[in-house]
Amino acid sequence: MKLVVKPAARRDILAQAVYFAEQGGEALANRFLHSVENSLTHLLDHPRAGAPKFFDNPALAGLRSWPVAHFEDVRAYYLATSAEVSVLRVLHGKRDLPHILGDA
Repeated sequence: MKLVVKPAARRDILAQAVYFAEQGGEALANRFLHSVENSLTHLLDHPRAGAPKFFDNPALAGLRSWPVAHFEDVRAYYLATSAEVSVLRVLHGKRDLPHILGDA
């Protein structure tokens, strides 16, 4: 199985790491990045583990979310097929998901 991290998800991860670096220092940002990597790798072995999310947009059918370990308020939003796990976004769970994901 292949892991695909979409450009928007990469931007989300980097923005969150910058935020953690500013708020808690470089060590916190590095822990976050390591946790993201571990969490996304986990999805390769368990692609159906995430909680299903339901939106009206048919392009988001099958969307799931999985928390970043040790940063559980931050979640990876992904689609899984038999061939790949495609991470669309990595966002704080309190964000306006329908708007951000194009379902508003």
